[in-house]
Amino acid sequence: MEKYLINPNQKISTIHKDIYGHFSEHLGRCIYEGLFVGKDSSIPNVNGMRCDVVNALKEMGIPVLRWPGGCFADEYHWKDGIGAPENRKKMINTHWGGLVEDNSFGTHEFFELCEQLGCDPYINGNVGSGTVQEMSEWVEYMTFDGLSPMSEWRKANGREKPWVVKYFGVGNENWGCGGNFLPEDYAQEFLRYNTYVRNYDRNNKIYRVCCGPNAEDYHWTDKVMWRARHKIDGLSLHYYTVPHGWGGRGAATVFSEDMYYVTVTCAYKIDEIITRHLEIMSKYDPEHRVDLIVDEWGTWFDVEEGTNPGFLYQQNTMRDAMVAGLTLNIFNKHSDRIRMANIAQTVNVLQAVVLTDGEDMLLTPTYHVFKMYKDHQKNTLLGSYLTSDKIECEGLKMPKLIESASMDDNGTIYSTIVNVSLDEAKEIKCQIADSTVKSVRAEIVTGKMDDHNTFENKEVVRTQEFTDFALTADGFTANVPPCSVVKFVVER
Repeated sequence: MEKYLINPNQKISTIHKDIYGHFSEHLGRCIYEGLFVGKDSSIPNVNGMRCDVVNALKEMGIPVLRWPGGCFADEYHWKDGIGAPENRKKMINTHWGGLVEDNSFGTHEFFELCEQLGCDPYINGNVGSGTVQEMSEWVEYMTFDGLSPMSEWRKANGREKPWVVKYFGVGNENWGCGGNFLPEDYAQEFLRYNTYVRNYDRNNKIYRVCCGPNAEDYHWTDKVMWRARHKIDGLSLHYYTVPHGWGGRGAATVFSEDMYYVTVTCAYKIDEIITRHLEIMSKYDPEHRVDLIVDEWGTWFDVEEGTNPGFLYQQNTMRDAMVAGLTLNIFNKHSDRIRMANIAQTVNVLQAVVLTDGEDMLLTPTYHVFKMYKDHQKNTLLGSYLTSDKIECEGLKMPKLIESASMDDNGTIYSTIVNVSLDEAKEIKCQIADSTVKSVRAEIVTGKMDDHNTFENKEVVRTQEFTDFALTADGFTANVPPCSVVKFVVER
């Protein structure tokens, strides 16, 4: 029996709600058909936003949404996406599929979507192909409440009062699709562009995100932090779970047990990567003023057969649910330094939480994990420890059980546990320090590794009540099934 200790007296940090954030790019069917169908669509919508998807994301507890990219951000020119839709400029989306982008979803539509979702906006600016003036005027257009050409233009386009822009990214992946900069050169460009991301309203102090590293590029973190740390609020990190590298990702739904274990151990590596980047950041920022922002993460497999390769449409199985659960537990454990994270992407792209097909919609296994974990948002991370034997795969090691625990303002404890083993249930004995437990309730997402929801059967993977546990005086015992994510709610 594995020992699980939770210490409510060890209050480590607040789990920022935006760790549970999402990412929407003009890529494939994420925006068009996924989130936005237009006011004239036969699909039920409010001001063009499809009701079924908006309602599902609200129920999941979406806290923040990143837009317009991604690589698309550094070829996006915001002035093409405002005004009467029929008059907006059309462009070629050179990054994703080479299709015509008609700009019918632009700044006003994005803020409308965020208002319907009740989430905060995270906007990514264009450094790669844009200008300082263009970025500066976009910030003015969105946030200035005085008299200026940009604010008057916003009003003429139907928005009297400015919006609140909580987060603003100064470029995206500038080591690659955002301009192929060297880190020293990008750091200088960040300082230049950032100068003109003005705070026009003292009640809207924009949080500026600097482009950080790709995965294990520790050199990028070192040089950017050395040069620009004093002006950075958050440094981004991108890490995708890509089994066997970019040349051998494999199918999303047809894979071996070996490939399953390659995937989950690859996902778990993010813990080491986060730790090493934080060590470098601390060298230049010992007071930990600069946060880490993991604004692209998730699984990346081959596209579904018969779909456009540039659309990155993939199905979503229990394997994805396991990656989501273990990754979110890791983010919780680093919540003293991680301010925000954004899974890629919200609808119909990569590790999506929602898939659509015309008027139809389904919720993926990853959706159910996010909904299960939403109770961690704004809670206090507690000290916890769970014994576990290890899995070793292709030189990578990880525990079979990965957990995190938090406490809300009423003293209720939420514990999420992932058992990545495919064939071994795990008995655990949880003890909660200095506590008398009154009640425990639990829920589970579980199934075979390749189980997934289809438009013909949407309930293959879903959240269910979990009852295989017993109350003890100071905690509980439980039998956690293989390939499962379980949440325990403990009242004291």
